[in-house]
Amino acid sequence: MKGAVEMERKKLGVIILNWNGLKLLKEFLPIASRFTRGEAVDLIVADNGSTDGSVEWIESRHPEVKVIALKNNYGFAEGYNRAISKADYEYITLLNSDVEVTEHWWQPILDFMENNPDVGSTQPKILSYRDRNKFEYAGAAGGFLDAFGYPFCRGRLFDSIEEDNGQYDSISPDITWASGACLTVRRDLYLKLGGLDARFFAHMEEIDLCLRILNAGYRNCVVTSSKVYHVGGASLKQGNPQKTYLNFRNNLLLLHKNLPEKRGKNVLFKRRLADTLAFGMFLLKGDIPNAKAILKAHRDFKKMRKEYTQFPKKDILSTLPGGKGSAVWQHYIKRNKTFNF
Repeated sequence: MKGAVEMERKKLGVIILNWNGLKLLKEFLPIASRFTRGEAVDLIVADNGSTDGSVEWIESRHPEVKVIALKNNYGFAEGYNRAISKADYEYITLLNSDVEVTEHWWQPILDFMENNPDVGSTQPKILSYRDRNKFEYAGAAGGFLDAFGYPFCRGRLFDSIEEDNGQYDSISPDITWASGACLTVRRDLYLKLGGLDARFFAHMEEIDLCLRILNAGYRNCVVTSSKVYHVGGASLKQGNPQKTYLNFRNNLLLLHKNLPEKRGKNVLFKRRLADTLAFGMFLLKGDIPNAKAILKAHRDFKKMRKEYTQFPKKDILSTLPGGKGSAVWQHYIKRNKTFNF
């Protein structure tokens, strides 16, 4: 399967993107292989030109796992785009290499997608690998955006992370965005929408994709009957200035490109004010590198926004749960640990 995929077509292809991640593969691929098997599913590693022996290790230790060997390191977004273009499945799951799956984890997701043709993407319940009773930061029980475009989750409001007591299992599965840690999409829709935006490089590219899915008339949902455990921060830790830079820049970009032009300008004006407060908070803490990261994010956004000239006609943000409130107000002013909407 190197380079091109020749296989009997199954319903679901689960793709782990790897670049010199042999250590993570050794820890998590055996579990993924054990629990990602069946007549409807294949497990695949898409390798971004690794030089650490990743491909050789997979082929010798896990021949049941298929390999798409890309020649170069194309990064997260473009690496997945190239791999998915080669993988002929009706549904594709983008699975992070630092995720521990559970038995039969994929079956409820596949069943949900099959039974709901208006759903464009899904995620399972994402719990913490290190603190297994709590939700994990990147995804929890599904993602949302507030009126300023700040992302938050059921189960995680900024740095407040809840224990999972089943509190989100019986409510509406509809969410604004599904986490890229374990994101299942309809392949034809993914390709039609252009896949992940490679210009984002890393962070929030799945939120951008999910907004495009909503603008295309589909839903994003969480399937709480499926759960996985995510290590998180395997690439960049929370508080890393580069992560701050990418999160702020890409958050601005996804708002700019996924809102009607007039509405986008209004939201982005408010965001500049809110981000100025975040900049001030970093300064008060003496965290100069992260303060500078916010300035750089806004400077580069002004350059990059010129690359996006097509805008949707409908304002989806204000119609979504949480889209008229402020997560910053809820958390930092009212001291709430959950978003009330």
